Amino acid sequence: MTLQAKLTLGSVVLASLMVGLVSFVELDNEIERQFETTRERADNLKSVATKLVRQSLNRQRSLPLSDVFSDPDLQSLLVEVMTASQAIVEIAVVDPKNKILLDSDRDRVGVTAPPVPDFGPVVSSFNWYQKLRVLLRSGTHYYQLPESKLGPDPLLYVRVIIEPALIRKAIGPDLQNTAGVAVISVLGAVLVTFLFSAVAFRPLGRIGRMLDLAAKGEYEPEEAAPGKSAGDELSVMASKVTLLGQRLRGAQFEVSDLRGNIDRLLQDLEDAVFIFNREMLLVFASGSVEKFLGTARSSLAGKSMAAVFPSYTTLGLLIAQAVETGHPVRNRRVPLPPRPETVSGPPVVSLSVDILEGSPGTAVTGAGLLVRLRDPEAQRKIGRELQTADRLAAISRVSGGVAHEVKNPLNAILLHVEVARSKLARGDTDVAPQMEIVSREILRLDRVVKTFLDFSRPVELHFAAVPLNELVAEIVDLARPQAEFSKIRISVHQDADTGEVRVDRDLLKQAFLNVVVNAIEAMPEGGELRFESSIRADTAEIRISDTGPGIAPDLREKIFRLYFSTKKEGSGIGLAMTFRIVQLHDGTIDFTSEPGRGTTFSIRLPIAV
Repeated sequence: MTLQAKLTLGSVVLASLMVGLVSFVELDNEIERQFETTRERADNLKSVATKLVRQSLNRQRSLPLSDVFSDPDLQSLLVEVMTASQAIVEIAVVDPKNKILLDSDRDRVGVTAPPVPDFGPVVSSFNWYQKLRVLLRSGTHYYQLPESKLGPDPLLYVRVIIEPALIRKAIGPDLQNTAGVAVISVLGAVLVTFLFSAVAFRPLGRIGRMLDLAAKGEYEPEEAAPGKSAGDELSVMASKVTLLGQRLRGAQFEVSDLRGNIDRLLQDLEDAVFIFNREMLLVFASGSVEKFLGTARSSLAGKSMAAVFPSYTTLGLLIAQAVETGHPVRNRRVPLPPRPETVSGPPVVSLSVDILEGSPGTAVTGAGLLVRLRDPEAQRKIGRELQTADRLAAISRVSGGVAHEVKNPLNAILLHVEVARSKLARGDTDVAPQMEIVSREILRLDRVVKTFLDFSRPVELHFAAVPLNELVAEIVDLARPQAEFSKIRISVHQDADTGEVRVDRDLLKQAFLNVVVNAIEAMPEGGELRFESSIRADTAEIRISDTGPGIAPDLREKIFRLYFSTKKEGSGIGLAMTFRIVQLHDGTIDFTSEPGRGTTFSIRLPIAV
């Protein structure tokens, strides 16, 4: 359906709705008016009938009621009053037991009148739909006005009975007139709308042709139509369309330049990058394609994903599964298919697949697919270099406290040697106290150097794949007795059901226990010791938290230094050893602390592959 047809249809529907709404309001008002008029007329007639009956009773007070109500003239008067309104079907005089003593219908005299619902709530409380149902209800249904009391002696009532179906006969002509006006109005609105759309949308066709030219890359300005001023709405719109086309052409040039720059940038990368659109056709490939696939990049342009990565290969199968499931792939080691002997490249690649704007669990419906191939050996080489740099930084960080421990005994030795020299220069040969202090400081310095050598000596690691939850559970079991003795409650929250880490179990438990012991000693009055574990991408994280006083901001840079301790009896080796063990496992350790609220140590380790 064209835009013109949609707008025309929408205008017709809108006009019809407006006419229908006006007709509905008119119908509602007419129904409301008829019900209100019927009630007012019935009230007036009830008052007239009450007055006539009361006058007859007063004139013939000496006669029995049966003689008064058997008067044919009085019965005729009731009939005349009743016929003054089409909706009233009965006027009756009843006693307190609802026995009819006088009725506009002579045959109902002596009959007990049945209970009839009140007509007042129908007029004042019913909405238009309920009133319409009352009018259109099939069968005979009666309502009455509130009874009028004739007097205390005798106690009699005047009843007026209304049949709503008779109102329908009175309102019928008005409803027909309203319906006729509504139909004529709708037909007139449709005709006017079609005529207006035929005139108004003709210039829009010219704008549409201009947009078609813009889509083809032709951006010639549209000339003003005859009889149109340069400043009318059509000319303004045409000029804006032309300006939009020119901007689109500039954007095309910018995209082309940007694509060329990205292409030149990726040519120097060791990775191969492939981008497929939503139809799974290759729209971009980096310059390292030949290294991994043995095919020139130019020969792959516009090919389908199945042609670039055949599904009979492991690589193609994994990519196809990622497309079908909508789940990305991260650093998956995959063997490459055979390549020509003249092409040298890695036998195994690290595959990553990203779904661009795709919904998880569904087929790709967004912008497409991004595939990256990486040489794992080159990645490992970079990783080893980074690990070496990290370890050198760790050694520098850990050994920062050694300088302090070595400097103090050296200063003491130098001071007492100078004192001994001064004594000897004065002829005083009693330098035994100074020599004793020098001897003690030399022994102290020897212990410091031995401790540092033991700390920096290479450690033989015995790696094994250990479930993360199991490792944390063992640490909790080791910490529980000391925690219970110190009135510290332990809470454990593990979110790594299937994760494993490749570690030296005993050595890593020693590192964790150093943190746990410090946390327990930080809560001498009791508190909470929390253990948490989780898996994030390729990393396992263990968090150990306490509710102690926290670590002062000016001490946080010294926590992992060798020989640094905030405790009187501390050796300053525990956290430095923990730092070293975590580094040996290619992990990281960090902490956050808030004074008065506790400290959380976070240890991150690579998961087992």
